[in-house]
Amino acid sequence: MLLKKEKISKIVKILRKDYPDTKTALGYESAFQLLVAVILSAQCTDARVNMVTPVLFAKYPTPQKMAKANLEDIETIIKSTGFYHAKAKSIVTTAQILTEDFNGEVPDNMNDLLKLRGVARKTANVVLSDFFKKTEGVVVDTHVKRVSYRTGLTNNTAPVKVELDLMKKLPKQDWLWAGNAFVWHGRKVCDARKPKCSLCSITKICPKNGVKNSI
Repeated sequence: MLLKKEKISKIVKILRKDYPDTKTALGYESAFQLLVAVILSAQCTDARVNMVTPVLFAKYPTPQKMAKANLEDIETIIKSTGFYHAKAKSIVTTAQILTEDFNGEVPDNMNDLLKLRGVARKTANVVLSDFFKKTEGVVVDTHVKRVSYRTGLTNNTAPVKVELDLMKKLPKQDWLWAGNAFVWHGRKVCDARKPKCSLCSITKICPKNGVKNSI
């Protein structure tokens, strides 16, 4: 069941009170560090990534230094984040592309970000929204997908389709906020296995209130 415009507005209004100032939980000091952290966060918690990146960035803080890194050394540092062979290859190759093609700077647009290894729309949107404060889309991770589906903002489960639905139904000025707010709501309240509907501020509006087996 998809929600009508007036109920979507109510959800946004309520959740804005719950999450007025949202940002990523990943630690970083530059666009490059955020980019790497998001790549590492695939199938991994932000808390785990934040345990790994201080060591990684102390040794390889810039694209230029990361581009010359030994893959085995990177793998050793990031091993606990999972899929470390692929992730190490992605961040080193991305650093090389940035160094060779972008003068060592992380691009501030979707088209160029998608040219980097290990970067899809979700990663690009995080970098654009959290670092550059640009809204070219909506960040859709597993939490955003779940919250959007349960609240009737989408009937889709594929991230790209979910993002398109959110872009159609939410005002552009809410895109940046919504991506992060839905992540926090998914973590704190709208749990995948046991949603805390009794604690949820939008439970009376949510069409899937109490449904545990939805995404």
